[in-house]
Amino acid sequence: MHLLNKIYLQPGLHMLLTGLGMIAGCACGQKSDDERLRPHYLEFSTSAELHAFFAYRQDAAPIISGHRGTIEGGMPENSIAGMEYVLAHTPAIFEIDPRLTKDSMIVVLHDATLDRTTNGTGNVADYTWQELKKLRLKDREGRITPYRISTLAEMIQWARGKTVLNLDKKDVPLAMTADIIRRYHADAFVMVTVHNAEDAKFFYDDNPQRMFSAFVTTPAALLAYERVGIPTSQMIAYIGPEIKASNQALYRVLHSKGIRCMISAAPKYDKMETVEERAKAYRQIREDGATVLESDLPTEVAEALQN
Repeated sequence: MHLLNKIYLQPGLHMLLTGLGMIAGCACGQKSDDERLRPHYLEFSTSAELHAFFAYRQDAAPIISGHRGTIEGGMPENSIAGMEYVLAHTPAIFEIDPRLTKDSMIVVLHDATLDRTTNGTGNVADYTWQELKKLRLKDREGRITPYRISTLAEMIQWARGKTVLNLDKKDVPLAMTADIIRRYHADAFVMVTVHNAEDAKFFYDDNPQRMFSAFVTTPAALLAYERVGIPTSQMIAYIGPEIKASNQALYRVLHSKGIRCMISAAPKYDKMETVEERAKAYRQIREDGATVLESDLPTEVAEALQN
């Protein structure tokens, strides 16, 4: 199969899944040095294309989601540089963490405090954006990098034509999140994580074309989303961080409605000691039935699935 370095989508077609074969590691042949260096972009023009991309099919290739971007390659989490690093290796979407500054600027940082991920100290909410932009991000070992904190607006503008951003819920009010997606006309490539049906309904009422990453750990949770009118064609389901027997019943329900299921390797499997152990776990997640695999180590996941 010829590798597609940029995936262009047409409404209603599933040609995108052909391009995503490289995520699953289909037999792609040898890659030239030039091909290895080219970014693997995902480009969407409409919300309908985004919905089609995430639709579950029995032969669906897995989608890799970089949890907080990545922590690989000496890159700091929640950074544009980290996401660019991943896209140089594999197509991927990215879960990121918007937070509010003292002056109500939305920045992208996971923790409520600065100490772990930057060379600053104290609470994010106690600093203005002008103060925070002077800081530098740390890598996974705590080393200071050249990279600075990004605003959500900067990240959205960067992501257009390259990838999909999945906005987790931290301390940003739902209305502010909806407003910035709308302001940047970003519903074709920005989705929102929702932990309950009430939050999903707010975002759906704001824009009935919005795409969701929904916490669905039981059939009852799915029913709650359906009762408030969330179309199953506009969600993926986060079912938890583990492979377990009870997943199978949930897969059957969700797959019957065309919903992809996501397992996050970040809390457990990413922390395994060796590359080989992690690779085995990533392949087992896929074999379990998940077709979205979230990880702090997305390029490792791509390599594991390819091999």
